[in-house]
Amino acid sequence: MAPGKIIRRLTMVVCLAATIISPVILSGCTRGSASVIIAGSTSVQPFAEVLAEQYMILNPGITIDVQGGGSAAGIMAAQSGTADIGMSSRALNADEAKLWYVEIAKDGLAVIIHPDNPITNLTLEQVRDIYSGQTTNWESVGGKKAGIHVFTREDGSGTRAAFESLVMAKTEIMARAMVQDSNGAVRQLVADDSNAIGFISLGLVDKTVKAVELNGVIASREHVLDGSYKLTRPFLFLAAKEPTGLVKEFIDFTLSAAGKKILDTEGLVTTGITP
Repeated sequence: MAPGKIIRRLTMVVCLAATIISPVILSGCTRGSASVIIAGSTSVQPFAEVLAEQYMILNPGITIDVQGGGSAAGIMAAQSGTADIGMSSRALNADEAKLWYVEIAKDGLAVIIHPDNPITNLTLEQVRDIYSGQTTNWESVGGKKAGIHVFTREDGSGTRAAFESLVMAKTEIMARAMVQDSNGAVRQLVADDSNAIGFISLGLVDKTVKAVELNGVIASREHVLDGSYKLTRPFLFLAAKEPTGLVKEFIDFTLSAAGKKILDTEGLVTTGITP
């Protein structure tokens, strides 16, 4: 990685931390006129990175830095102006709705297990019971006799917020669930553990894990689009005010036919474009 890019990334980490601790600590958090900083949801991050890579190929000389941190951090970074674009994988709360935002795609939330696990279908109630700690053995839901190793995301994660809203209702995730700070970490741990269960963005499911059917409905792009798969959530770009200049141009690219094709090909769901 070029030294200049390392410095930009280190500056972004410091600025995100400053945003979370105190939005006042922002001196030195500057960027070049031909650069855009995007920060927030680790679910949206890999897709934003693909968009940024393609945009930079089409527009040499422009730098787009994409950072994680979680949806809460992305919203705070957008509010303070630390990031040009914040990323969120959950809908905004009432006190956040004054931000400018746009939905770039929809995503399914996949409940994943190891490919060797014989389970193929779970009900939402069964998933809730597993995550609340009421069900602790795979045998209870039709699997082998083995303890269930439960992985979840951290507080502040848009993925966790969506899971709590869509699956857990008013039931809390048990305290002994093993907390991870990214979709990639959850996927890797489930891929390495035949008794594990986790939840990640549907767009990040690959052959190393298996997405279970929920209430008999396959977790797929088509079922997110037709509404039959109920674990869906918005992927948002947001900013302190309506974007202009280079930031607007990048968002326009994301919402264009070319941008939508990229997102659909990567596993997300946009309207009217077929991969």
